[in-house]
Amino acid sequence: MNFVRKKRTDKQLLEIYSELVTPRLIEEKMLILLRQGKISKWFSGIGQEAISVGAALALTNDEYILPMHRNLGVFTSRGVEFTQLFEQFQGKINGFTKGRDRSFHFGSKAHNIVGMISHLGPQLGIADGIALARLLKNEPKATIVFSGDGGTSEGDFHEAVNVASVWNLPVIFIIENNGYGLSTPSHEQFNFESFTVKGPAYGIDAVSVEGNNILEVLNELEPLVADIRKNPRPVIFEARTFRMRGHEEASGTKYVPNELMEYWSKKDPIENYERWLLKEKVATKTELDKVKEKIKKEINASVKKAFDQPDVEAHTEMEVSDLFAPFSQKVIHPKTRKTTAKRFVDAISDGLKQSLEKYPDLILMGQDVADYGGVFKISEGFVDLFGKDRIRNTPLCESAIVGTGLGLSIRGMKSVVEMQFADFVTCGFNQIVNNLAKIHYRWGQNADVVVRMPTGAGVGAGPFHSQSNEAWFFHTPGLRIVYPSNPVDAKGLLNAAIEDPNPYLYFEHKALYRSLSAEVPDDYYTTEVGKAALAAKGDELSIITYGMGVHWALEAVKEKGISADILDLRTLLPWDQEAVAASVRKTGKAIILHEDCLTGGIGGEIAAWISEHCFEYLDAPVMREASLDTPVPFAKALEENFLPKNRIKDKIDQLIRY
Repeated sequence: MNFVRKKRTDKQLLEIYSELVTPRLIEEKMLILLRQGKISKWFSGIGQEAISVGAALALTNDEYILPMHRNLGVFTSRGVEFTQLFEQFQGKINGFTKGRDRSFHFGSKAHNIVGMISHLGPQLGIADGIALARLLKNEPKATIVFSGDGGTSEGDFHEAVNVASVWNLPVIFIIENNGYGLSTPSHEQFNFESFTVKGPAYGIDAVSVEGNNILEVLNELEPLVADIRKNPRPVIFEARTFRMRGHEEASGTKYVPNELMEYWSKKDPIENYERWLLKEKVATKTELDKVKEKIKKEINASVKKAFDQPDVEAHTEMEVSDLFAPFSQKVIHPKTRKTTAKRFVDAISDGLKQSLEKYPDLILMGQDVADYGGVFKISEGFVDLFGKDRIRNTPLCESAIVGTGLGLSIRGMKSVVEMQFADFVTCGFNQIVNNLAKIHYRWGQNADVVVRMPTGAGVGAGPFHSQSNEAWFFHTPGLRIVYPSNPVDAKGLLNAAIEDPNPYLYFEHKALYRSLSAEVPDDYYTTEVGKAALAAKGDELSIITYGMGVHWALEAVKEKGISADILDLRTLLPWDQEAVAASVRKTGKAIILHEDCLTGGIGGEIAAWISEHCFEYLDAPVMREASLDTPVPFAKALEENFLPKNRIKDKIDQLIRY
């Protein structure tokens, strides 16, 4: 192995050695503890330390780095305190996730580290967002994000690299090419020898280095980082290495040929660097041993300190409160009484425009949202007002763009991500339910992202442009969901969602865009989140609904000539239990109506809650009405039959008869 010191002093070379050997010594201790049954699991990076350490040393401490589960050297080289690191591994209250997540599934704001989730790939889009924030704020900084060679098979890799290329983002994609994805060898993952072939395909540079050579990693990475700070652009950085232990310890390495293990064992990054230091007389064996002994003492002391901490105790109130970043909404009322007749679509556009004016760090991203104004023209003219830096057309890549929104949030910015149709959110589902929803609960990082969801049927758009999919997210703790039914709430709830530093799904019904108008305040204002509103008052029964269901209920009640409470939920997470209970106690009869399919819909949860908490007030069974349990059909007659607009009238008759 050829080590090139360049102008590094002996002292600097020894400091590099100390950083390089630290994660190895920690791992050796962890493997002992694993065999003793004192820790539950371990993902080893033995043999790959030079990449993690080299990456961390190549950056300044205020530059972000996004590691994976074999990058212990990132954490140690960033100066993460050993005791807290071991408390994290032990699931102690003082660990970075308070016992809520394991090993390296955490980040640290203090160290500018953003941790991974188990799903390989989503961290790449987050890196794009961090790099975009740097670019927009004219900060000459680079971002490094890690991926294994197996992880590059994920669609998230393509999306993130493509976005970085199109937007010229200052991010380095380090690919640890270690030969295997769990037990699957590289030739069953991809059909090329080196990831450098990927660079030209994306129109970017690609570099390949001997990943086990700490000085080669540094010699290539340091000037690259320095240049990217001056000339922002993405680069693929392949580090050729090998995983010397199992994917995790339980899986072993029996599937690896012996000759391959022998070959790579001779390329051990620490043993080879030690031999070179001794050969070049940079240090003596005694001096190197002293370095290791000092680190071992610190490790042992920190392990004891962590083990001496009491086991975590569960406190339900704290568990629930940590789902979201602290925020107490103070409803903002319009400054004047001036109003203008606005269609539903115009109210959304007006709210979005005023929020962009109010928050200079708010970014709108989505397909065709810039010059074209979005497929529904909600952002028409916004480029002229706010510029293309803030009104950003995106490639067709929902996952990377939601991840980019989270990356912007990590840098203190806000974002609104427009799904062209709510149906397309399936392609960004993982980022929403596993990153946006869980990140604050896991390690205290808020996700200041609003995902706009043009939703609903009744427009002859068929199965893939008409779905009502709010129930998919209703089951996910850590999200907030709003769903306005009228122009006044459409503006106020959008402004409220953007104001809150937590993740929102904002559902906007396409059929209401240009069919419904109202007098809407011209000034900026917010609507209270979590508060339902009565669209009609009555005493014969309660219809609990939202979105288009409000208008179907109003029409049905008018046609039937009955007196009914029509309760517009407006917010689905958290939904207004007090308002539901008050209405049911008054009328004694309840129907939950929604456009989504019946089975698994939100109505089932609300109906169960009413039965549990309002049983003594009921004069009839709680009923539900919803769309058929089929995909949304295209033909008008089929679509009308699918929707509950007519069936709700029969359901009202059925309930009234009790």
